Amino acid sequence: MLHNLWQRLFSNFIKKYHIQHLFERHRSFKELHQASYASEISKKLSQSLINASYVASEQLLNHLNTTEQGLSAKQVEQRQEQFGLNELAHEKPLPWWKHLWYAYRNPFNILLTILALVAFFTDDIEGTIIITTMVVLSTVLRYWQEFKSNKAAAALKAMVSNTATVIRQVDWDDPDLETMQYDLDQGSQQVELAIQDLVPGDIILLSAGDMIPADCRIIFAKDLFVSQASMTGESIPVEKFADQKDHTLQNALELENIVFMGTNIVSGSAKAVVVNTGTQTYFGALAHRVSHADRATTSFQMGVNKVSWLLIRFMLIMAPVVLFINGFTKGDWSEALLFALSVAVGLTPEMLPMIVTSTLAKGAVFLSRKKVIVKRLDAIQNFGAMDVLCTDKTGTLTEDKICLSQHVDVNGKTSQRVLVQAYLNSYYQRGLKNLLDAAILDHAAQDLQDLNFKFKKLDEVPFDFVRRRMSVVVRTLQGNARIITKGAAEEMLKVCSHVEINDKIELLTPDHLEAIQEKIRQFNLEGLRVIAIAYRDFSGRSDDFSVADESNLILTGYLTFLDPPKKSAAPALAQLAAHGVNVKVLTGDNEFVTQKVCKELGLDCEHVLLGGHVENMTDEELKFAVEYTQVFAKLSPVHKERIVMQLKENGHVVGFLGDGINDAAAIRSADIGISVDTAVDIAKESADLILLEKSLMVLEEGVLEGRRTFANMLKYIKMTASSNFGNVFSVLVASAFIPFLPMLPIHLLVQNLLYDVSQIAIPFDNVDDELIEKPQSWKPNEIGRFMIFFGPLSSIFDILTFALMWFVFHANSPEQQTLFQSGWFVVGLLTQTIIVHMIRTEKIPFIQSRAAMPLMVMTLVIVAAGIFLPMGPFAEYLKLQALPLTYFLFLPFILLGYMLVVQLMKKIYIRRYGW
Repeated sequence: MLHNLWQRLFSNFIKKYHIQHLFERHRSFKELHQASYASEISKKLSQSLINASYVASEQLLNHLNTTEQGLSAKQVEQRQEQFGLNELAHEKPLPWWKHLWYAYRNPFNILLTILALVAFFTDDIEGTIIITTMVVLSTVLRYWQEFKSNKAAAALKAMVSNTATVIRQVDWDDPDLETMQYDLDQGSQQVELAIQDLVPGDIILLSAGDMIPADCRIIFAKDLFVSQASMTGESIPVEKFADQKDHTLQNALELENIVFMGTNIVSGSAKAVVVNTGTQTYFGALAHRVSHADRATTSFQMGVNKVSWLLIRFMLIMAPVVLFINGFTKGDWSEALLFALSVAVGLTPEMLPMIVTSTLAKGAVFLSRKKVIVKRLDAIQNFGAMDVLCTDKTGTLTEDKICLSQHVDVNGKTSQRVLVQAYLNSYYQRGLKNLLDAAILDHAAQDLQDLNFKFKKLDEVPFDFVRRRMSVVVRTLQGNARIITKGAAEEMLKVCSHVEINDKIELLTPDHLEAIQEKIRQFNLEGLRVIAIAYRDFSGRSDDFSVADESNLILTGYLTFLDPPKKSAAPALAQLAAHGVNVKVLTGDNEFVTQKVCKELGLDCEHVLLGGHVENMTDEELKFAVEYTQVFAKLSPVHKERIVMQLKENGHVVGFLGDGINDAAAIRSADIGISVDTAVDIAKESADLILLEKSLMVLEEGVLEGRRTFANMLKYIKMTASSNFGNVFSVLVASAFIPFLPMLPIHLLVQNLLYDVSQIAIPFDNVDDELIEKPQSWKPNEIGRFMIFFGPLSSIFDILTFALMWFVFHANSPEQQTLFQSGWFVVGLLTQTIIVHMIRTEKIPFIQSRAAMPLMVMTLVIVAAGIFLPMGPFAEYLKLQALPLTYFLFLPFILLGYMLVVQLMKKIYIRRYGW
């Protein structure tokens, strides 16, 4: 009956006091607005690049007021004033004082500071010192741990100075003109400039190995292949041309004549005109959005705030009640005010900021041993609460390295003969060895290196991007000259007249051709890149081979290539799933490659949602889709961010693992952003955690450590809130019937300090295995229910102690109040200490589940201190007195009875509500 009455009273007040919920809704709307704004920016940039792609190059140059001879010095100066430097926005490190403020600000620290000021102005110096010490310790510990982590993360950034080759009009007044390359006939010169000096309209030259310094339109290209993995997630380089063939594309990243800042040239060369620079580039706009947008409120922050406001509201109810009851019944309002202030401090779990920080710091130390840098301590708990992990594919789940996955004959059976032919072709060619050649040589080098001595190279027909194949001629063991050709499957079929099937050479018939094309189509649908291998023998020739000899070839088989999954990916994902974490893949790569990788990792990839569909979905449609889709492909950065935000709106605690430019916004929006040390700077800046090793198994360990951290934080909140509530309830009962204060303010503060000291060891406590099996999150309503359920239990035994002191030891007058207060001081402190062991586990304490040794030792120390203070030399200073020895005959029965009742109520509570 009493339990239900308190619960109704407390619940009604909580419902009325809904300001905190309004704040959370405001934050949520603000985050969605920022995502919407980013989407609008992305659309405008995308449209400007599409417009630049579709017009003829001459028209674009006119529009940009430039020529192929470049800009003049005066034009450059004007444009630098107009557009600024070609540099990206980066998240600047916080000044020390601001970082210190962020480490300090939380509801409890602010409340404790107010209480410390009140204590100071009411001449309660002891109370002021105790409260201030707790606030300072919590703030400094948090600041120092995050400062060290951020310093380590900053050391990862490589300070590289990049330049670009730019064509500029000759400035005849330049004193350094003779040191530059220039063309007097054209009036232009080539100069190497820092990329931040580029402006729209600049003409630049690109070649293999160059990083693209701005968003550019290609005006001339020769055999140009660009790696866009960091931007789109595509592991295979894409070919770029001077002209855009398809004028129906609406995704700028798919344009064939636009190259993007932050990507790089794999092979070939090009001349291009700069269209956008700095924050107006695709990469720059994303970096600016990520760096300047408010960091999304995480699950941890919202949870701590909800719990904080719950306890603060409770304190705001109870402290005034204590003040008025004692003021009216005792008549001494100044003493009643001091007592109410002490009750407010007692009700406030002042150690929560310190316990939270030290528990998180312990988790950070644990992860640092696993080579993980924790940039933000809150991420540790978010790790444990995470129930959805979104991850990019390229470079995170995969090796970001092309490998040879299959070497098969025309029927699709593994063939060593095909591998030998491919190896000889790649080994003997002297042109530019691309990623595919490197994959072939890596795969075959150990087994086939002795072939180098058995064959002799005779000639070579170099690769070109028109016929898309290359040939090597070798002397066979039989003394014939053999041309071995590899290339794109569709191009190879044009020059083959025969096919090798089961070691027999047959004419390439239409039926054979249809079967071969179907096999290639199947490989493509599996996300594999296919290269065909063919050969032809010549007798009596040894050199002077040409493209004309690439005819009447015999097709012998295919090579398939794939960016393989990391070895640690599959077991890591399986472990995460076993611990209740649902993994979703969000990638910019195409759906076929994505499905192939996901299938190998054991993920459900039957249904893939593409970026184009996400673009056209309403929030309501996406809300449903993100719950039932595990694989998303061909996504833009904005799509990834929107999916993460929608998952959070659905009530999930979301992690995001990525390493590319296109992942930065989603990393920042997630509850926990994770990146790797090889990621682009903007991804590392946005992340909360940085993995220094490629193994993903650390993710599972991080999740479990996060859950242990959360379980220990929750222990403290539950035990402190319930025991504090019980003490205050006992104070209310005693204040109504006893003609003196049941405990002095100094007693409450010392008792609270001793109890809090015992809690310092909680971060190092053991956690039952059952508590880390599933994701955990803050549930303030459950904490309120727990507090009301278990709090009054201690009051039963407090009232028994009152009766004991009043009737047995006759401490029933103001003259005997010190004896009464001393008796309750010992029982109150010991029951508070015992509740630590009762509530830390759902099992039977000391028997089925034992606390860690540091917590056991601290418990014994505080119990000893609680008994020593009234009996020792400090008793007079603390206004206590020695207790009669007969008191200690009753004490064990009170404590044992309390433990039995709590254990019985635990079983009832677990049956009704769980633990």
